[in-house]
Amino acid sequence: MSLPQTLQVALKEWAVVCDALAQGRQMILLRKGGVRETAGEFEVEHRQFLLFPTYEHQNLKMLKESEHGRYEPNTKEPSHVKISAAGEITNIIQLASRAQMDALDAEHVWTAPLIDMRFNYRPENPLYLLIVRAYWIPQAVSIPNTLAYAGCKSWVPLTETIDLRGATPAIDDARFQQRCRHILETIANAPA
Repeated sequence: MSLPQTLQVALKEWAVVCDALAQGRQMILLRKGGVRETAGEFEVEHRQFLLFPTYEHQNLKMLKESEHGRYEPNTKEPSHVKISAAGEITNIIQLASRAQMDALDAEHVWTAPLIDMRFNYRPENPLYLLIVRAYWIPQAVSIPNTLAYAGCKSWVPLTETIDLRGATPAIDDARFQQRCRHILETIANAPA
């Protein structure tokens, strides 16, 4: 898969996590919402998207100490949002156990309480790990943060189209494939 020339849909995620994806420090996201079953397979609403950084609900206690310097405390969302990266979901894996995430500790910026919270939220619903390939957009765009983007929702259709031509991967192909294999093998080999 490759990115289209333009996108108009964004995935809302903590700013620190958006930065970790864009810098290649992280390649995974966890989701229970925004996932649906089609023809017996689980899918996300959008496989390709812009990263929409959010601030209000970030929690320093839910981030590893290595990320604390990147954390920006805000009690509300900014009036403008800087869109500088896009993502593409390459793999969707239903997690069977907490042990699988424990084995992937080096692959993300979250602390154990956030992982616990994700597993414990609506425990009747499965938790999915999404492997995301992140890309830098050549020309970052600042967009007004309108009321249409507010609220607890994963996906937001933007009022403007963002040009992705010339986007570059956060990490090169070989490194991405190597880390992707490592993540998949780790999940497969962890206790269920």
